[in-house]
Amino acid sequence: MPSFDRDRLDRIADWMQSYVDTRRFAGASVLVAQGGREAYFHACGHRDVAAGLPFERDTVARIYSMTKPITSVAIMMLAERGLFHLDAPVSDFIPAFENMQCLMQGATAIDQVQPCATPTLHHLLTHTSGLSYGFNPGVLGEVMAEQKIEFHGNKGSLGEMCNRVAALPLAFAPGRRWEYSVGIDILGRVVEVVSGKTLEQFFIDEIFDPLGMDETRFTVPAHATERFAACYTPLAAGGFSVGKVEKSAESLRMIDGSAKSPFLGTQIQSGGGGLVGTIDDYLKFTEMMRTGGAGLIGPKTLAFMMRNHLGTDIASMGPTSFAEQPMEGMGFGLGGAVVLDPGRSRAPGSVGDFSWGGMASTAFWIDPVNDLSVIFFTQLIPSSSYPARPQLKALIHGALT
Repeated sequence: MPSFDRDRLDRIADWMQSYVDTRRFAGASVLVAQGGREAYFHACGHRDVAAGLPFERDTVARIYSMTKPITSVAIMMLAERGLFHLDAPVSDFIPAFENMQCLMQGATAIDQVQPCATPTLHHLLTHTSGLSYGFNPGVLGEVMAEQKIEFHGNKGSLGEMCNRVAALPLAFAPGRRWEYSVGIDILGRVVEVVSGKTLEQFFIDEIFDPLGMDETRFTVPAHATERFAACYTPLAAGGFSVGKVEKSAESLRMIDGSAKSPFLGTQIQSGGGGLVGTIDDYLKFTEMMRTGGAGLIGPKTLAFMMRNHLGTDIASMGPTSFAEQPMEGMGFGLGGAVVLDPGRSRAPGSVGDFSWGGMASTAFWIDPVNDLSVIFFTQLIPSSSYPARPQLKALIHGALT
């Protein structure tokens, strides 16, 4: 196993400070573990700029789509108990998805549809279901935005939102393309239906409590509210705008404060993007995945999850959607991306790296070749604002000897 050059690893602190000094990030933290031992940690800047509160190791942050791998593990825990198989149509669990339609090729209106198959659980896990997000381009994304179909913390119940998604056509027939979507939110509801528990209770009983993830929840724990970070955007429009939008005069415009936030009183439990937590909690999750399941899930099941399920890279499947990672040279497993060719992805890495990120610019990756778990926390929406993720990968790989 390669070791780290300490002087090169220390470059990370200067890089992080430069983001803070130039007001690109309010604050940030990074945690690197190798072979199960901490190799590096650094935090700098503020979790709340106006209040002057520091961004620290125990800061509670919105992890948004880094919730997706946790929900995907939950689904696979149930699958390996023989409760369903991945080719099962989602309508087996949520009847509203029966008799699906999809948009015709070249459709310009939401009523230009044709019959299609119902997405399977595997389609949902791999973002090949035909579902979308309201911030994606295209007819379906635009209608989802207009109808405010979004799995945010204060938007009603998970079951109701799933039924609203099912009432719209798919963007394409399942399996035809890759498009980042609310599919894993739908799978959160499947976990509820199959287990008979709320999604959070299943997480607590089956994942969080066994791993000691005591500060990862859908609502900020009452004892941790003073450590909850504010969230910022450089945009003049809403932070979830990911297209060509006007920049704000203030690069750190606060859009969700630590005192008044939907995450302080969550109603809907979003398996696709609803969790908050600490960096050490998330390390416990990535280390569970890296080391083979910690007795919670089988190592062969995890290996199955972290291989490419597309048969090609994401770019070859014609995506038009926003995504948290590069698409060329990257495949997709169950709940996260898989490096197929570091050269084509244009970021140093190892073949087999498993990763994903969140809309507030958080990110993680598991490197099976170098026995690494890396987690990066900050709170800036959208994650496409700056190239922090490939820069951090370059810094860490440059420090390996």
